[in-house]
Amino acid sequence: MTALIHPTAYIASNVKLGENVSVGPFAVIEEGAVIGANSQIGAHAVVHGRVKMGEANVLHPHAVLGGLPQDLGFKAETQTWLEIGDRNVFREGFTAHRATIAESATHIGSDCYFMNNSHVAHDCTVGNKTIFANNVAIGGFVEVGNNVFMGGAVVVHQFCRVGSYAIVQGTTGINMDVIPFMLIGGRPAKHYRLNIVGLRRAGIVGDDYKVLSSAFRRLKNKQGLDGLDVTVQLQYLKDWLAVDSKRGLHGFVDIAKE
Repeated sequence: MTALIHPTAYIASNVKLGENVSVGPFAVIEEGAVIGANSQIGAHAVVHGRVKMGEANVLHPHAVLGGLPQDLGFKAETQTWLEIGDRNVFREGFTAHRATIAESATHIGSDCYFMNNSHVAHDCTVGNKTIFANNVAIGGFVEVGNNVFMGGAVVVHQFCRVGSYAIVQGTTGINMDVIPFMLIGGRPAKHYRLNIVGLRRAGIVGDDYKVLSSAFRRLKNKQGLDGLDVTVQLQYLKDWLAVDSKRGLHGFVDIAKE
């Protein structure tokens, strides 16, 4: 079956549409865009050129992909892209911008869900199975891991990292890095505890969970992680912490003062 295109939609001549793509009323798909099979482009949605999208993505009305970076020094002719995986949902008003560095891309993984009016800025990387609630906005060069949940109206400063399996409380302002597997919130933002519900849902239980619990206590007490059983999760945590941070790490809640 070929693409299903509403007669009021505008599609440039050299766009690549996969099988079973549907394009709604007044949608715009610009020159050079690539849209994978079984994707849905809603009414009034815009896919700019230099967007490469995988299969089975759903773009709701008025969402915009691949717009120019909000960088005053960026030159529109610079060759950059927005690259998207498979099976993502982009709700109404979502925006994502292409990168600023020549021959590079802003990256969004697969199986993510982006709620109304959320935003992914230029040069960001978002992993797989991550959820942005309404009005989440991440600045340029932010890295967000896999299985992250960002609560409503969370704002992340440029160059921050949010580790995999973290959960960020709604309305939190993030201006430093968020450690993987943890819950963070408050003003100023601080790590509270492990993301217990998220870890359970991901099957990180039993001995794997106990190792992470020990690692959390050690990090909170400014101790190293040597001597703990090296699980897959602990190795990821060690590797993540070993990367030089441009923003530093958010601190921990002092339970005794709560």
